[in-house]
Amino acid sequence: MDNTQYTRRQILKPGLAAAAAMLLPPALARAATNDSLPLFNGVMQFAYIVPDIHQAMADWTARLGIGPWFLNEPFDPPQTLYRGQPSRPPINLAMTYSGAMNIELIQPLDETPSVYRETLVKKGYGFHHWGLAVDDLGTALQEYLDQGYEEAHRVILDGGNQVVYVDTTRDMPGMIELIEITDGVRTAFGNMHQIAENWDGEALIYGG
Repeated sequence: MDNTQYTRRQILKPGLAAAAAMLLPPALARAATNDSLPLFNGVMQFAYIVPDIHQAMADWTARLGIGPWFLNEPFDPPQTLYRGQPSRPPINLAMTYSGAMNIELIQPLDETPSVYRETLVKKGYGFHHWGLAVDDLGTALQEYLDQGYEEAHRVILDGGNQVVYVDTTRDMPGMIELIEITDGVRTAFGNMHQIAENWDGEALIYGG
């Protein structure tokens, strides 16, 4: 990979889970993604709610050896729906990779109703959801609805890309985020993985 430096917002602008290839810097947009890696098969992400994202990034890196982190503070998509109603909870969000698994940290910034706030009220900080790679968002969501689960959270991003959280907490210790694997998602997450794989252990935040 070339040594050109980019800021974290140039690498992955708000809307990480549906970042389009055209939004990436040219050098990274051209970077090859090894499709043989299991980045986009089944569960591709574990996500956690934390009280302080900067402290959490430092602690997780110190104890787990993962990094660098791609930080969005605040994460501010154009539109979000909580339980079918408009709600824009301010959060800070950071991601990195451990092997082929994406790790996401989420810090709620106030008490706006959200899937993050309701989890905090029920059980406090810790695990929140799995990110599940799907080929077709509508089809995958309907399969869960047919099982009696509810759509809890929808994030509508630039360009109309969306991700949906399904509330599976009646049967499982967290929710499921359905992530449709578009070309943009494949490029964005593939390049984040490549950067993490080649990380020299120095900078905690990529581009920071």
